[in-house]
Amino acid sequence: TADRIIRVIIAAIVGVLYFTGTITGTLGIVLLVLAGVFVFTSLISFCPLYAPFGIKTCPIKDKNKTMKAIRLTSMVLGLFSLLFVMSCSKDDDNPSYNTQTSVQSNLQSGTWRITKFIDSGTDETNDFAGYNFTFNSSGVLNANNGTNNYDGTWSITDSNSNDDSQDDLDFNINFNLTNDFEDLNDDWDFISQSSSKIELIDISGGNGGTDYLTFEKN
Repeated sequence: TADRIIRVIIAAIVGVLYFTGTITGTLGIVLLVLAGVFVFTSLISFCPLYAPFGIKTCPIKDKNKTMKAIRLTSMVLGLFSLLFVMSCSKDDDNPSYNTQTSVQSNLQSGTWRITKFIDSGTDETNDFAGYNFTFNSSGVLNANNGTNNYDGTWSITDSNSNDDSQDDLDFNINFNLTNDFEDLNDDWDFISQSSSKIELIDISGGNGGTDYLTFEKN
């Protein structure tokens, strides 16, 4: 019947959304289970969701029951449409996600220079004078002063805490070197960030000091 076809179509849509990562987490699992139920009940020509309403989807002559089946099917489709919209807008409504994406996009635009590097109270900014830093989308961090050229890695990760703020983000830098650039290696925390300036801080554990690192766009 048309009802069984609709159930199979809905189940197929949910399956595609789940396995492509559009719907994830608890919502994705719940919808996937419901999709499985839809397929199973389509095969056995019975849907337990209809039982409380006294609805049968086998051929019937009662016009009122037919209308009930149509209305219930419309309600189910409407519910899945609402869940789909909520899932698609999940990332866009997440402040932490938007901040992370914004910072990454900003860093990949243009070149940057270090205007402040304080290592446990010692100002070592001059160690990086003349170097331009390029944050590539591939995750490669390039430093070049016209003579020396060094490649490292960079990334911005979310600590996944619940307050959805800039404080959740870590700025990870790593240069596999044994010169001054190894001092930049750390998972830095953000102090502030704008389109032209990124201020970072790292507080070492134990008796370690506090490090400060500032990038400004050229």
